[in-house]
Amino acid sequence: MLSVNCPNCGAEVVFRSPALPVKVCDYCRTAVTRIDDGVRAAGEMAVLPFDVSPIRIGTRGRFDGQGFDVIGRVRWGWSDGAWNEWLLLFADGRDAWLGEAMGQFMLLFEKPLEGSLARVVSRLAKGGDATIGDKAMIDGIDYQVADIKDAVCIACEGELPFTAPAGWKVKSVDFRSNTGACASFQHDGTEASLYTGRYVTLAELHPQDLRALDGWTIPSFAA
Repeated sequence: MLSVNCPNCGAEVVFRSPALPVKVCDYCRTAVTRIDDGVRAAGEMAVLPFDVSPIRIGTRGRFDGQGFDVIGRVRWGWSDGAWNEWLLLFADGRDAWLGEAMGQFMLLFEKPLEGSLARVVSRLAKGGDATIGDKAMIDGIDYQVADIKDAVCIACEGELPFTAPAGWKVKSVDFRSNTGACASFQHDGTEASLYTGRYVTLAELHPQDLRALDGWTIPSFAA
């Protein structure tokens, strides 16, 4: 854990993970970025609009026997709506993304884009296109392209592996299997990333410290 002063407002900024280079200041929303000899300000991030997610920064849980904390979020928008991607920091130091859209959750770990790649993934990584229904085998699992979106970053908060300025545009491609496994590919025109995992329920995450929402009762498994 690293504690520094925000280079913009002087408030304390705490990095919980040694692997993550960016933390959005809780007070002035400056993206504080680690560099070799300290930190620097990388611009002010947009304010997150209100949404009705039960997840929040500080929510804790367990998955596959490992505890985690929610430490960051990126809010994405597209032509028909928006979704959250929550960054989880596990007790063993790993991080993962919890994608949340329309009450469904995808728990995803980054997979390096190296070695032998499925043809559609290789094509996407080179800036090419995909079509709904395209097949791909990733880590021995058969997937199909289920969703393709042109997305834009609305805002972000907390600790992140990258700066996420408002207006940042990416192509987002989701893959699904008939076993519950899922994968997600993103490309911003310069860099590409691939994430693999599976669909999970909120109960499977054993969450604590969920956000209280009007008209919604916190489930007994999270009380």
